Formats: sequence, structure tokens, C-alpha cells
Amino acid sequence: MELEMNWDGNPSIVLDIKTRLGVALPVQVKNIGFTGVFRLIFKPLVGEFPCFGAVCCSLREKKDLDFTLKVIGGDISTIPGLYDAIEGTIRDAIEDTLMWPARKVVPILPGDYSDLELKPVGILEVKLVQAKELTNKDIIGKSDPYAELYVRPLRDRMKTSKTINNDLNPIWNEHFEFIVEDASTQHLVVKVYDNEGVQASELIGCAKILLSELQPGKVKDVWLKLVKDLEVCRDNKNRGQVHLELLYCPSGMENGITNPFAPNVSLTSLEKFLKSGVNGTEAVGNEKAVMQKKREVIIRGVFSVTVISAEDLPAVDLMGKADPYVVLTMKKSETRNKTRVVNDSLNPVWNQTFDFVVEDGLHDMLILEVWDHDTFGKDYMGRCIMTLTRVILEGEYKEQFQLDEAKSGKLNLHLKWMPQPIYRDS
Repeated sequence: MELEMNWDGNPSIVLDIKTRLGVALPVQVKNIGFTGVFRLIFKPLVGEFPCFGAVCCSLREKKDLDFTLKVIGGDISTIPGLYDAIEGTIRDAIEDTLMWPARKVVPILPGDYSDLELKPVGILEVKLVQAKELTNKDIIGKSDPYAELYVRPLRDRMKTSKTINNDLNPIWNEHFEFIVEDASTQHLVVKVYDNEGVQASELIGCAKILLSELQPGKVKDVWLKLVKDLEVCRDNKNRGQVHLELLYCPSGMENGITNPFAPNVSLTSLEKFLKSGVNGTEAVGNEKAVMQKKREVIIRGVFSVTVISAEDLPAVDLMGKADPYVVLTMKKSETRNKTRVVNDSLNPVWNQTFDFVVEDGLHDMLILEVWDHDTFGKDYMGRCIMTLTRVILEGEYKEQFQLDEAKSGKLNLHLKWMPQPIYRDS
């Protein structure tokens, strides 16, 4: 049963807030108004009055939530960032306590109703790759962005990336794992902040993706547009984008995870590990053990990159041409190669192949930068960044990549992976 409820009250709730500076502030919460759609589930059905053993209560849709914050004996608005931080924390706490699939189980008749409680059904693996074109929040210099990710806004389940100083196009390349209780309704939230040191961080933008959009066992590569507020549908301002790789692994997936790109090919070492790491509820329930296993695995191999050509590069010379070449860099090892220079061309053809010995394919990435060669220096034209996840899974593919930090331009690449799995001794 689902019904809409409207509640207005005037409770007086006092919160004891401790700031990073160690100052304690008593904050009063007043004038709470709430509207939403509640879901009531009556189960199990029994043969005695009232014909059901328990009631599960959950908030199916949150329509509106208003309240007033006030520092006792002062004005909360005089403390920069405090109001937004407290308001966001309260809203997240209410959402996680009540929003479906979270639920409250109220026993009506004596019995064991543990099967009605919220339980893990799988693991969501997230690779936070990078962001681009972030809004600059600093007057002097550039923002110092970091990301916060969560499926449920619980303190022990929220993940925070490292801070990249003075960069509006940060590269994180970090792995995170999240427990999933209901893949059909839950979503992953990403919030990108500007780190302000001892002051409250300022939100640059946020985004979310429904887990129902993911195909179990298949890596999804997405760019999410950042918005000011997840509750607001329209936000035309460009706040930047965040790049993620997502893999949802349900508990007890039959036969583990098969190769999503070539089902008739034997499992790669990455897939064998994922199969052993997430198959069954025991792995899902022991997140720390799974993460430790992942850290003990090295996916080693030879990564072959053929730089075929580029198209529609931006003109940087006075004559409307360029003398482009490409610099290829593996991020972890900092191994570097570069192509030859092609003179007077915005559509150069290289057809050069470079092999990289990769020690840790799960956590490495390739950065390709296009430069214009000049007699007295060089001019930056743009870049593209890619992880090795897809080539490890697929083995080999050709792709056209859009050039970032440039008005135009595309790179045509042929990528190939030759695995040599090596396992560390635990």
C-alpha cells in the first residue's frame, strides 16, 4: 500500500555540532515540514487477526522537506558553509533512514521477521577515472577538487577520493566498492567538491546514475554531467563532467562473471578474480576481505597501442595548419613514447605502434597528449585519457577518441592486451 502523507510540526531539536577547529555549536532544528509517499508492506500473511505478522514502512518518494536551522544565541549564516553542511547532513540522514529500500520492520504478531530486513544483494565496483571542465570556485588559482561517492549516505559507506590541487581537469584513477541492497531502485551518487582546507568544502556539482541502468557483469563507461542539485531537473550551467567505470556484480551470479565482450573466449585473469571475489553472499558480506584480495592481485601484461591517425585537429599555426605529434604516457610507471611529427596537417596519419610492459593493469591508465611541433618550442593541442579495463576484458579493439581540452579533434587508436597474470603472495 502506498499513500501520500503531509506532516507539519514544531519540535525543538538541539544538535551538538563540532567544527574542524574544535569549536562546539548548539544548533536548533525547528519548523519541520514534510511531504512524501510512504510504502507499507504487510507480510507475512497469516491465518489469524490481523492477518499479517509485521508491517514494513518505507518512504517511496520524498516530495518536500523544510526546516529551520538556528545557532542558539547567534546567527548560523555568519559561519561560512556551516548551514549548507548541516542541512545536507540532515537530509542525507533522513533519506537513508526512511528512503526505499531502507525500511522499518514493525512486528505485529510474535515471530522471526529477519527475512524482511534489508540485506546485501551484490557489489558495485566503481572506478573514478577523471573529471573535466570543472567550475572554478577559487578567486586566486584553480579549485582543488575531490569527489565523494555513495550508494547510501552512511558515514562508513561513503567513499572520498584524494584531492587534486589547482586542477579543473583532475585525474583520480581510484577504485571503490559499494554494497547494494536493491539494484532496481538504488543509485550511485557522485559529488565533486573544492577543498577549502579548514573551511567547509564548496560543492562544485553532483550527479547520479541508477543501478538499474547497469547490465550485471558488464563494465559501463559513462560521463556524467554535474548539476547543482540532484532534486532539480533543469540546470543549464556547465559545471563540468565526471568520468566513471561501473561494474555491478550480483550475489551468486551463475557461473561467475563471463566475458561480456566475447562470451566464447576463456575467462581473463581479471574475470577469474572477480568471479572468486564476488560469487556468493559471503564475499558481499565481507567487504574488507574482498578489497584485500583485490589488492593482492596484479594483472600484468603487454599493452600495445597503435596510433593510427587524427582528424579535425585545431589549427594553431598562423597559416591555419599544425605540425602534430602524440606523446603516450603510462601514468603509474611514467613510461613515455612519442610519434613522429607530421608537418602541415590537421588530419595526420602515423600508423605507429608502441608496446608498454604493464605491472598493474587494473590500476594503470594511458594518457595521450597531442602537441604542435615548433622550431622554438611546442604548443599543447589536447589530450585523451583511458583506463585499461576494456582492453583487459576484450583483448583487442579499435576506437575513435574525442580530444579533451581542445575545440575539436579525434584520435583513432588500435589497442591490444597480452596478459601475463601474476599473483602476490599474501
